[in-house]
Amino acid sequence: MPENSQTQLGHYRQRCEKEGPLYETYYRLTQQYPVILLLLLIVLAVCCALIIITFATGRTFSDNVGFLVTLFCALGVFSILFIPVCIKKVVQKCMQIIGVVILGCLVTLGYVFIFTSGLVSAWDQIYWTLFVIISLYTMLPLGMKWAIFAGLSCFVAHIIVLSVYVSTVRLLPRDDVALQMIADAVILLCGNVIGGYHKCVTESALKDTYHEAINFIHSRLKLVSQERQQERLLLSILPAYIATEMKAEIIERLKEKRPQPENTNNFHNLYIKRHKDVSILYADIVGFTLLSSECSPKELVLMLNELFGKFDQIAKDNECMRIKILGDCYYCVSGLPEFLPNHAKNCVLMGLDMCQAIRKLRKATGVDINMRVGVHSGNVLCGVIGLQKWQYDVWSHDVTLANHMEAGGVPGRVHITEATLSHLENEYEVEDATLAQRDLYLKENNIKTYLVIDPRANDGEAEDILPSKSAEVPKMRASVRMTRYLESWGAEKPFAHLSHRDSLVPEPHSISHSMDLPMSPLSQTWSQEKSRSTRETNESLNDNNFHIMEVLASQRQWKRSKDFNRITLYFNDKAAEKEYRLSDLPSFKYYTACCFFIFACNFIVQILVSHKNAAFGISYGISFFFFLLLLFTCFAGHLARCILKGPQLLHWLPSLSIALSSRPWLRVPLGVFTILTVLVMAVFNLFFLPDNNCPQQSWNSSLSPDPEPQMLYSLPYYMYCCILGLLACSAFLLMNFEAKLILLSIALVIYNVIFLETHSWLSDCYVNWLYMNHSRPGILKEPKVMGSISLFIFFFTLLALSRQNEYYCRLDFLWKRKFKMERERIETMENLNRVLLENVLPADVAQQFIGQNRRNEDLYYQSYDCVCVLFASIPDFKEFYTECDENHEGLECLRLLNEIIADFDEDGDRNYNHIGIMVEFAIALIGKLDLINKHSFNNFKLRVGINHGPVVAGVIGAQKPQYDIWGNTVNVASRMDSTGVLGKIQVTEETTKVLEKLGYKCERRGVIKVKGKGQLCTYFVSTDMARSGSQGNVLN
Repeated sequence: MPENSQTQLGHYRQRCEKEGPLYETYYRLTQQYPVILLLLLIVLAVCCALIIITFATGRTFSDNVGFLVTLFCALGVFSILFIPVCIKKVVQKCMQIIGVVILGCLVTLGYVFIFTSGLVSAWDQIYWTLFVIISLYTMLPLGMKWAIFAGLSCFVAHIIVLSVYVSTVRLLPRDDVALQMIADAVILLCGNVIGGYHKCVTESALKDTYHEAINFIHSRLKLVSQERQQERLLLSILPAYIATEMKAEIIERLKEKRPQPENTNNFHNLYIKRHKDVSILYADIVGFTLLSSECSPKELVLMLNELFGKFDQIAKDNECMRIKILGDCYYCVSGLPEFLPNHAKNCVLMGLDMCQAIRKLRKATGVDINMRVGVHSGNVLCGVIGLQKWQYDVWSHDVTLANHMEAGGVPGRVHITEATLSHLENEYEVEDATLAQRDLYLKENNIKTYLVIDPRANDGEAEDILPSKSAEVPKMRASVRMTRYLESWGAEKPFAHLSHRDSLVPEPHSISHSMDLPMSPLSQTWSQEKSRSTRETNESLNDNNFHIMEVLASQRQWKRSKDFNRITLYFNDKAAEKEYRLSDLPSFKYYTACCFFIFACNFIVQILVSHKNAAFGISYGISFFFFLLLLFTCFAGHLARCILKGPQLLHWLPSLSIALSSRPWLRVPLGVFTILTVLVMAVFNLFFLPDNNCPQQSWNSSLSPDPEPQMLYSLPYYMYCCILGLLACSAFLLMNFEAKLILLSIALVIYNVIFLETHSWLSDCYVNWLYMNHSRPGILKEPKVMGSISLFIFFFTLLALSRQNEYYCRLDFLWKRKFKMERERIETMENLNRVLLENVLPADVAQQFIGQNRRNEDLYYQSYDCVCVLFASIPDFKEFYTECDENHEGLECLRLLNEIIADFDEDGDRNYNHIGIMVEFAIALIGKLDLINKHSFNNFKLRVGINHGPVVAGVIGAQKPQYDIWGNTVNVASRMDSTGVLGKIQVTEETTKVLEKLGYKCERRGVIKVKGKGQLCTYFVSTDMARSGSQGNVLN
């Protein structure tokens, strides 16, 4: 049920707007279907009970022909109506028609009861009309407007018919009849108000439950989508066997609300495994560095993505796993994570395919580029090290050898070792490589190598190293020719698997203004794809929603739910049950107000038709005082401003008002006492009527006023007040079912004892006075029998409605609870996705690939004018790294490397930015490594190179998307490291000038030879002094 009835009641008109066919289906399955079955069962039971009671009380068929024939016909009609109501398809299509037919039958039945089996009195069948009014609001499939119209119509029609008929018969004085008709009107009007209140709140609550259910469904679908995205994202970064382990740890870390305990072994988790018998391929695009200097940012990113996308596809076709892209270098492994007997053949074939693809590219575009490939077979350690920016990588001496095989290879050829050759089983022809002396490592280690002869290439193609000079080659820049040709390869874009098709609600999002326009916009195709995707998504949502709506049908949910006890409706989860019972109830004040309205109606009825005495005035005076005080307290929160301006004595009332809605120990007893007040006052003054002194005046005697008949005809109205008292229990919609059951049962027993035993003489006197023992009236014309029957009818009706209401209260609570849990899971998954993606990409770039519906044909790229680039290495770690049994074939060496990188990553969490801060970061890394040396008894030295300038950043690769930067700035920074000195930070002359302005001291190293750049003058940054002065805004 809703938590804020004020909002529901205040905005009911808005909430009753059309909800669409899905809500209609939900409403039919959850409300109309079960309650209309319930109504038919109650009416059938009433008809059977009336027939049995008629004969059980000694009445004959001949004296009650019309009454009994009507009952038998009603049994037949309602039994026939029961059949289509049990058919779901009929319920969905014809429910309103069936509801109107049932309403017509009930109204007709009431009028037949009035005019059969006895004299017609002013109080005749008020209880039945009240039952019909309550039923059409609570159990018939009518909208609010139609229910109000039907309820008022029944009320007005009943009053008019009885008024006209009774005024002509004149059993009582005209004044008495008028008072009774006014009392009838008050009772039926009260029934309309209670029914309208019940329908307003329950339908609004049903819509709340519906929206909670839909939100839960959407959350579940979003969760599935998030999990699918997360799984694909994780598998695009890491192999499944490592991804599962790391995912579980990240989720646990995200769920931890307290700081993680210190690791007892002082080591970070290590996700590295050893694999034997694999082949490693290194490939480098010869001539690409020169070509890239001529490219615009968008051309560079497109070329790299198309090239490496093509290589990824070749790797997939040849059962190879790409490990990493380093600039224009590509390396992969075959035989991971599962052993492959043909791993060497796979790598060799892949190398040949790569060379062939580049040859075709060179021939088609005339661009002077080529492919140099090296392959070696052996053992590797593979996994992830560090805390941030995870990249799956491989380490071992065999990996180092494969790298040197590429460096010492021949452009356009596949260079293999003898270990790889031994696995080829003579499948390829090879020739001895005479160029081993090109690489010092191969020469020093006396590695025998070979060049594979491609059996698919003819001699002309194999030797065609130079680009084609055909006149057909367009006279345009080489980069333009390359990009145009490469677009025909159609490589997948990075994170294409995280496309809008996985989004729950597709919405177009504009591309960030920091990005250039798409290189080849396909707006029409995008629009068609998006439209088709939106339709598919909506259809999928509707299919899922309708399926869930079926599951939500109350009779199914009740029987199948594992959350409820089928009998008690208690939650099986004790924590959920406790939370439900202790939940706040802001609507308590409205329940109290409705209860007071019923109490006031009872007072009006009794003051109109009952005997007035001192006890009557005192009892109602005290009760009114209690109700007004309670209402003032309940609504004190709304009157807080006025109360706080008043006497200090009343300032505690707003706090008490809040406590009433939030403290069950206070709210429940007060609610029970309120209901008991209405129940007691409904019959209390019956005990103060005059003693047993039956008047002897007959209905055809003189109509002179006599006080005694008023005492007699007030009896049915006391019974009706008791029925209204029972309705007061239903006003407290969120009161527990067992409390209502106890209250209704106690009231039923006491009322029946009063009317059938202690005060049955009033009914007997009234019958004797009215019929003068000439005939015996029907059971519904005898007040005590009629009263007992009507009490039982309302008892079982209200009990069934309370049971249904309890179920929906708990169901709504359950949906909210589950929805809250789903939101927490979604937040965990979203955080996990963010952590995973930001471990591959910078945070701002990650937003371009997740949580939005990107156009799949867009590549992310961005050029930056001034970026500081740092390269750092530990050259002497190669000497430390050994593979032997004592260190588990190198695993323990990598454990130390993992600690070094993890500590560096922790330092990287600090807000380092730009050139001066990058130097501070480098100094911090040197200090961190010194600390690690102290604890690990090593003497590693860090070698750092720094440069600044323009770069191009982007994301390339579909199989394993990778964020990278390119440009001359990056190349020079790398050379500053590779040509540097251990323990020193080497920078270029341009960077030195900036650092000196920032207060750093730099020492001139001199002019050195740098590969690809010729002679450069470089400097060392002093690391043994703090920066003097503050960093100014040198570079903006």
